[in-house]
Order: sequence, then structure tokens, then C-alpha cells
Amino acid sequence: MSVFKSHISQMGAYKPPLEGRDNHQHLLLDFNERVLPVSPAVKQALIDFINDDQLQVYPAYGDIIHKIADYCGVKPDQVMTTNGSDQGIDLIIRSACREGDEAIIPGPTFAMYHQCAKIENLNIIEPAYSRENGFPKQAVMDAITDKTRLIVIANPNNPCGTPIARNDILDIAKAAPEAAILVDECYFEYTRQTVCDAVEQYPNLLVTRTFSKTWGLPSVRLGYIISGKDNINALLNVRGPYDVNQLAVVAIDAALANPEYTQEYVKEVIEVSKPMIEAFLDKQKIEYWPSVANYVWVFFKQPSLVEQKLKRSEYSCSSQNG
Repeated sequence: MSVFKSHISQMGAYKPPLEGRDNHQHLLLDFNERVLPVSPAVKQALIDFINDDQLQVYPAYGDIIHKIADYCGVKPDQVMTTNGSDQGIDLIIRSACREGDEAIIPGPTFAMYHQCAKIENLNIIEPAYSRENGFPKQAVMDAITDKTRLIVIANPNNPCGTPIARNDILDIAKAAPEAAILVDECYFEYTRQTVCDAVEQYPNLLVTRTFSKTWGLPSVRLGYIISGKDNINALLNVRGPYDVNQLAVVAIDAALANPEYTQEYVKEVIEVSKPMIEAFLDKQKIEYWPSVANYVWVFFKQPSLVEQKLKRSEYSCSSQNG
């Protein structure tokens, strides 16, 4: 007999396909990560911190909230740091929902939303994206009931890279005032599309972001939530005081002080690399979904064969292969 809730034991764990991933042997494209190293300033800041013999001390976060708020154009009391955006997603869903509530999660999408919703034993409604029509706004609106306590909107969506219009998000927030509208802006730097400036006007709006993808720092795990002051204060009651590690804060502090490195990377991906891939796919008549992010959802005729060949393709780690 398990000491845990019965539905927890019946769930499956969220297991990313980590086997065989080695950035020293392959160019990793499967997790939508940054493919180039981080800024030298970030690496030096981490080295300096370690050499300063502070690892034995609990984290002291300083003014990192003010710096993130300044970057986002919001007030400091509208920002909360999290251990990656995954923790932000989990905190919002845990704090907003009870067992049996309804969650609207358009799909296919990032698996973490479902994982967190299933932990709370929510009833999940999953309107479908389509290549032709994109985000299923009307289906989401039609699914809203008095039991709806969560609506998840990934902008842009992963894996299809589909953008969601700002007005569509705000229309949904208006239509479901009793539900938490979780807007995941994980890939914000690629699109510059946001609703974070609307969190004061819409008290049910909560935005999650991360320094994992564009900034290239998934290993240190720092994300953040942007929402109204009351929401942030409530979520701080749930998050632990030291959930964010000090190395993450050191790295992000240095990254925000040197944004050019990230800005140049985004420009190269969006204006050079991705158009090259799309042109190749068009020429080869390989189906894919239009994407506004740094990834493309491709439909190969023999996907398993393509995957096997890509995994066998090693590359030199010399500077010529940046």
C-alpha cells in the first residue's frame, strides 16, 4: 500500500530523452538549446565567485529582482525568481488548482504542463493546434466553464513554434477571470511578443520566462514569474527561500550586464540559420510548420532513420565549427 495519493503512483515520470546526449561529441539540436557557449563574461563571473570561497554560504540575491524587472519593463514587486521556469509552472498550478478542477492546455505542447496538472489530478481539456489555423482560440474559449481554473498558453508554442496574438491571450483572460492564465514566454527573446505589461490590468495573468534557452544557461536553472503584486506575494508563500542557487544569480547578473552576446545570437538564428534550414526543407519538399522561434517542427518520411543518422554524425569541436 502506497503512502502517496493513488493517482501519483499511477502517473508516469517526465523523462526527457537524455541518453546519448553529449555536447562534446554532437551538436545538440533536440532540446531547443543555445548551440554556442555563453558569454565569456558569464564564465568569468562564475569562476570569480568560486575563487572567492563563498560556496559554504547560503544564497544572497542582492538586486537581481530589480535587474530582471528592469530588463522586462515591469515593477520589481511583479517579479519572482524560480528554479528554472519549470518550478514557476509547478508553483502556479499547485497554488491555483485543486483536485478535480479543469485545465485547458492546447496541444501538442511542452510536457511539463501536463505533468504538473496531473500531479494535482486536474481534468485536462486539450484543444488542438493546426498548421493551417495555428492557435485554437475559439476551441479554448468554448471549453471554458465554471470549473476552469487553469489555461496554459505557450507563446510561441513548443514544438510547433506557433505564435499567439496578444489580443487573443487577453480575450481569454477576460473570458475566464476565475482561472489562472499561465502564459509561458520561454522563447520571448526570439519573438519580443509579450503580455507582461498587462499583468496589472489582468489579475489572473501569470507569465513565466527562463534564462535557459536564449541566454544559454539551462544548467544553472533560473527562471522567473511576472504577475501582479498580490499574485507574487502569494507565490512567495509557496516557494522556498533558497530555491534559486547562488551560481544561477551570479551567471544571470553577468548575462544581463552583457546582453549583446545574446542579442547577436538571436539575430543570427532568426535572420540566417533558421531561414537556411527552412530553404533546405522547402527545396527537399519536406513538410514542416512555420515557426517564429529557434526550432522547426519537421515531418520526415522516415523519422527514425533520420534520427539514427543524425546521432551517428560526429563533429569536431574546433572553433571553425561554431
